[in-house]
Amino acid sequence: MANRKKFRLEFSFLQKWGNVLIYCLLLFVCILLVFGSLHSVYFTTVRAWCVVLPVCVALAAENAVKIWGLHTFRQKIPCYVLDILLLTTLTVFTDGSLISTLYIIILSEFYLWQSNIASSIAMGAASIVLFLAALAVSGALKGESVHVTSLIAGAFNDLLLLVLHFLGINFAIQIWRKNRELADTLEELEESNRKVRSAYEELEESNKKLQAAYRELHEVTALEERQRIAKDIHDTAGHSITTIIMQTEAAKLVIDSDPADAKRKIAAANLQARNALEELRESVHLLSGDTEQLSLRDALLAIIHESTDGTGIVIRADIEDITLCKAKYRFLCNTLKEGISNGLRHGNATAFYFELKRKGNKIAFLLSDNGSGMEKSKLKKGFGLKGMCARAEALGGSVHCETEPDEGFELHIEIPDDNVTN
Repeated sequence: MANRKKFRLEFSFLQKWGNVLIYCLLLFVCILLVFGSLHSVYFTTVRAWCVVLPVCVALAAENAVKIWGLHTFRQKIPCYVLDILLLTTLTVFTDGSLISTLYIIILSEFYLWQSNIASSIAMGAASIVLFLAALAVSGALKGESVHVTSLIAGAFNDLLLLVLHFLGINFAIQIWRKNRELADTLEELEESNRKVRSAYEELEESNKKLQAAYRELHEVTALEERQRIAKDIHDTAGHSITTIIMQTEAAKLVIDSDPADAKRKIAAANLQARNALEELRESVHLLSGDTEQLSLRDALLAIIHESTDGTGIVIRADIEDITLCKAKYRFLCNTLKEGISNGLRHGNATAFYFELKRKGNKIAFLLSDNGSGMEKSKLKKGFGLKGMCARAEALGGSVHCETEPDEGFELHIEIPDDNVTN
């Protein structure tokens, strides 16, 4: 935009001083015509200067108005018509030697105003035709015989000057314009290159900041994950160890009066200890970055095997082979461990049924036991059940329980299936 403005200013400057030069030449030629006509007589009694002087004055005044008073081609059309009439009059009352020079001067002003070469060509061709017509009219008025061949031959030099003038001045104007446009284009390209370099430097700086932010985010994420694992260790291991202590203390109290009950309590405490140890191992693996793990089905079967090995507990299972993210994987494994422990500890259960299946776009978890059960209205969410519900909700799932006195306990969980797209 700045280059185009500069181009317009330079072209206006060229027009301004070009018009001044053109007008000065016009005055000079008019003066020569007046002095050249002082001793000429036409049509027997008419002195040439009596016509040439007022016509030259009119031509000079009209061109002054056209050059500095009018600003559009439409406004200048009447002036060009008047130019033709005045030039024709001068052609009649002079010998015609300087008329082509006046044509050239007036055409120069026209060419300077035109941005379209087609308009200049049309005006140049029309001027040549009008110049020949004016010569023909002048010859006819003077009683000379007018033939096209003799007319063109007599005005050949003038016609050649008009053609050369047209070619020279328009060629110069077009070359100047093309050079200015090329220079402006080069300046715009340089400006674009500067902007591109600046944008590239800004992009590089942004990229460095983004990489630094990514590293910081990675560190923060790793720290948050470690804090979450540490909290899990504190919550689950602390809760498990507390439960083990309570179970063993309860077994000590009834070992003489009810050995069978003491045996069940010790078995439950043993299972709780195994689960706590396994949870600690998993947490250590996560902290060390060890991501190798069994499939979900194999991990759940391993938990069932550990729970039944040497404890006298019976667990039947129906498990589909399902792949889930690590968070859901850990949640389901920990929930199965906790559900079995709760069934042994609170319900004195000896048998369990476990099922994990796809149900629409959900994963359905079911764990039921043959324990003592209780009235549902008396069911209270302790530490373990509250934590289980909170983890399920964080994963987009839900938990609900079913229990009746002497009818055992059922734990139902649903979480979204990772393999289903909405």
